[in-house]
Amino acid sequence: KPWKAITAGAMARNEALRAAKYLGRTLWRRWSGYHRRSRIETKMHCVKLLGQRLMARDFDRQVAELQVRIAVLNGYTALGIPVTEAVG
Repeated sequence: KPWKAITAGAMARNEALRAAKYLGRTLWRRWSGYHRRSRIETKMHCVKLLGQRLMARDFDRQVAELQVRIAVLNGYTALGIPVTEAVG
């Protein structure tokens, strides 16, 4: 539902709504890059679920800690990706 034009950012939001309605939601996602942003936000949420804070105090160890978390997430993601084969 469009916002009233008096609020900040309402014009941009209303324009995005118009474009989504005109192009269709799927095409609009690809055109605007929204789908990619949504996937990144979801992945960052998963990273935060592994812990809100870093345990290490040293910067290099903090980097290593984040790399371990990302490796764990990549492992889970690889398990959940289905393997599809063409039939016919």
